[in-house]
Amino acid sequence: MVTALIDYESGNLHSAEKAFQRMAREVGAGDVIVTSDPHLVASADRIVLPGDGAFPACKQALFDHRGIYEAMERAVFERGVPFMGICIGMQMLATRGLEYAETDGFDWIGGDVVHIEPGPDKKVPHMGWNDLVIDNPHPVLDGIGTGDHAYFVHSYHFRVADPAHRLAYCDYGEEITAIVGRDNMVGTQFHPEKSQANGLKLIANFLDWRP
Repeated sequence: MVTALIDYESGNLHSAEKAFQRMAREVGAGDVIVTSDPHLVASADRIVLPGDGAFPACKQALFDHRGIYEAMERAVFERGVPFMGICIGMQMLATRGLEYAETDGFDWIGGDVVHIEPGPDKKVPHMGWNDLVIDNPHPVLDGIGTGDHAYFVHSYHFRVADPAHRLAYCDYGEEITAIVGRDNMVGTQFHPEKSQANGLKLIANFLDWRP
């Protein structure tokens, strides 16, 4: 079994690679490889798409690596491969992003990525630890409950079109989507690899998930 952690030169993959490799060993999920090879992505048993930075730049960087998006799409929709997006990798699942310029997303999970509105006691970016509030149960949330915390760094957030696709949120003066999911795909706004025990548990659950 192989989990492909996609490298499209958008963010530092070192901590994510180490976290996924550690949990893969613990749950017996096989190998975790960092790759930009569409052929390896197309044949992977699980796919993880990270992302740091701005939505338009990440989308452009991904599509500049020819063949990766098409390989992901075939794997997810034709073979039913479990998929996880992290941070901007999760936001790109949306219909569109509104950061700097309107940018089409994958439209795998309907909704828009919009700016977090600042307030007197609400700094943007939303940075640091925040408690999760679970909306909808899901196998990747086994052992994780409302009140457990995760580590966030972002200025935009995903407003899903269908409430059933929001698995969890956090309270930051408004409800900020923390986890999305439908069918064989999930996404986290926070960084599970930086979220200590809760993040590692979620990674382990994903690696053990059989949609």
